[in-house]
Amino acid sequence: MVTLFDSIQLGAIKASNRIIMAPLTRGRATKDHIPTSLMIEYYRQRASAGLIISEGTGISQEGLGWAYAPGIWNKQQVEAWKPITQAVHDEGGHIICQLWHMGRTVHPSFYPSPISASATTAPRYAHTYEGKKPYEKARALPKEEIPRLINDYIKAANHAMEAGFDGVQIHAANGYLIDEFLRDNCNFRTDEYGGSIENRIRLLIEITHNVCKTVGSDRTSVRLSPNEEIQGVHDSNPEPLFIAASKALSKENINFLEVREPRPGEDNFVMSTLTDQDFYSPIAPAMRKNFKGNFVINGSYNGHSAQKIIKNNEADAVSFGRPFISNPDLVHKIKNDIPLKPSDSKTWFSQGKEGYTDYPVAK
Repeated sequence: MVTLFDSIQLGAIKASNRIIMAPLTRGRATKDHIPTSLMIEYYRQRASAGLIISEGTGISQEGLGWAYAPGIWNKQQVEAWKPITQAVHDEGGHIICQLWHMGRTVHPSFYPSPISASATTAPRYAHTYEGKKPYEKARALPKEEIPRLINDYIKAANHAMEAGFDGVQIHAANGYLIDEFLRDNCNFRTDEYGGSIENRIRLLIEITHNVCKTVGSDRTSVRLSPNEEIQGVHDSNPEPLFIAASKALSKENINFLEVREPRPGEDNFVMSTLTDQDFYSPIAPAMRKNFKGNFVINGSYNGHSAQKIIKNNEADAVSFGRPFISNPDLVHKIKNDIPLKPSDSKTWFSQGKEGYTDYPVAK
């Protein structure tokens, strides 16, 4: 029987176990989005994960609207990432860079002209350097600018490899730019990037195809979030949409597809307005059947429920998010059935080592 602690070949990456560290925004970079030395220790501490997916990392100034989040669009950022990836490798671990464009959730105080699939406004408030501010309407990305956007992904992917990452993940989930193109409550386009499912998945596939050509399909993964409304983004009929996306991504031979699918009862801080009764039925099982590659599931699993997922062949690996915040030795704790330490939400996005690198490991 396959277990969480068996190795797995994820394309070009041989992971020593099937416990993956999910991307976690932590806000410890500089105001200019340059990684800091504090991040070296944070990632080093968690290198026992079979694979680390980095926190969301901006592909461009246009695409990053989170205070103190890191980017990878310039040489200074690349150089600052190098000691972080090296620290993970020195511990025998692997790390890939999550490529992030936040779309309409970029407040103009970060970038003056945010983009989206259509001219829409995200709900609630942006967290800016000046405090909470209402989002403003994004402009619809003109078709003629799409090659420029794709080139931003290509450039960021190249920079990630230069910085020593083992690969990249395209962030196409959580109500950010690519997700805004995918879903019909946010994409009202009438060109070949809107309307039908085939059109709405087009940008995702074009970006994925070009990133695969750049760094190799065996070093490229994608993250999707099919069954929830996040940051005002949802779809009227998500199952056929995400089945189509899964089939199309299969043809790109990416090294794995990660699916974020929360379940009723989960405390989802990413601004979903759905109640437990409003959640769509699980879509991941259908995506699993239609994706011919490594399938990774995410959704508040513990060691026991994750092992059940692996045993039942519902996924090839499980990614854990918040448990890795306060349990840098999560793999050891799951393997030995050691109780997990809860994290302090007040320090999730604060600066400094408190609640970041000061969580103790089990004896």
